Amino acid sequence: MKIIDLTHTIKEDMPVYPGTEPPSLKRANTIESDGFAELLLTMYSHTGTHIDAPCHMISAAKSLSDFAADKFVGKACVLDFTGIGSSEIVLSDIVAHEDNISKSDFVLIRTGWDKYWGRDSYFEGFPVLSPDAARWLASFDIKGVGIDAISVDGVGSETFDVHFSFMQKEIIIIENLANLDYIEDEFFILSILPLKLHGADGSPVRAVAIVGA
Repeated sequence: MKIIDLTHTIKEDMPVYPGTEPPSLKRANTIESDGFAELLLTMYSHTGTHIDAPCHMISAAKSLSDFAADKFVGKACVLDFTGIGSSEIVLSDIVAHEDNISKSDFVLIRTGWDKYWGRDSYFEGFPVLSPDAARWLASFDIKGVGIDAISVDGVGSETFDVHFSFMQKEIIIIENLANLDYIEDEFFILSILPLKLHGADGSPVRAVAIVGA
């Protein structure tokens, strides 16, 4: 069995979605002065590698704490769109992966954009699902969809069509994944357990792929 970390490190100078503030990690207590060390963390619920709950954009929809823990663990596959040469993944692109999608709980979209993490280019030009491709994918009995980019919709979107396609079906969204290129297995176990925050619209996660289990 092998564990592959799919998570970006949370730190003060990390990329965040435009319009939000970066996290603050302040030393509240020190061993020298207090006999113990403790950080005071201040950050948005959608910081770093994180999950979007349906209530992130749909009023009265489920929060992360409304789901059982098994919602966040399951069989997964990676769909490789690194060579697509376009900013949009259209229906015909994703239908080609129907067999693997039908066998999975989680579908992870590899764009290769995690290589731009920490640069301005991370926020621009990454491939996203077209609205009809997102609706088609949302028709499957899956737990979640993830991407190795800042969002499943393009930065600057005003309609968030892809988000709504999944959230209306209670399909959770995982954004800012990393290292999907390290996964060589066709299928693997994905664990994306969030903090158990009451009523949370999102949460950072320690996303890992468990291969060869």
